[in-house]
Amino acid sequence: MTCKRVISIGAHSLDPELLGGPLLIKYSKAGAKVTCANTVMGRLEGNHSQEEKDAYLEQVKEEARLAAADLGGDTKWLGYEGSNMPSTEQFAARLKTWFEEEGADLVITHWRGSMHPRHIATHDAVTEAVKAMRREGSSIRLIYGMTFEDLVGYTPQAYFVLSDDEVDQWMKALNEYAIFRGEVNDFPYNRYYPTNLKVRQVESGSAGPTVCYMYASLIENQLW
Repeated sequence: MTCKRVISIGAHSLDPELLGGPLLIKYSKAGAKVTCANTVMGRLEGNHSQEEKDAYLEQVKEEARLAAADLGGDTKWLGYEGSNMPSTEQFAARLKTWFEEEGADLVITHWRGSMHPRHIATHDAVTEAVKAMRREGSSIRLIYGMTFEDLVGYTPQAYFVLSDDEVDQWMKALNEYAIFRGEVNDFPYNRYYPTNLKVRQVESGSAGPTVCYMYASLIENQLW
């Protein structure tokens, strides 16, 4: 599929890079404009001072900028916080306008089977925005990437093999984030995602490190 404008949109910083990073690399190299969009920026949870929370927010903004640049693109924060998330209808309408203004060909987001409510909210709004555009005759495409938080009912349907250079480029982008490096919480991001490249390689019978995606089959009205 030829694309000139690709957007990977996640609920939080690091999500769009995990969901769409490999395809952003491939499309950017082919000349497309690519963007990592965040619904909510990452924030410190728990017993931290406001000063610490503000400093971490600024850190994450810079991490997002660096990661997107590593992937060959730019970044956008949609400006929401966990406490001011809009309704699905409002969010979808805003995204539809943005996708139309950008001339988006392909959007990548979360699958709905998630443990996290903002992942679900992002999935619902993105899906509704793309559905509305397709009803109006747009050829925009939507696929769902994979994260460890969105695995309920997730069915890989498309596999992409990465070169060693593409793996290195993706890992460089992900490692811009302190959370990926294990400095914020104890989930082993930096072991899980490289290992998953090997799992998907075995699963698909491919010849190298592999990532997977799921089609928005209700929008396409077909499996392919």
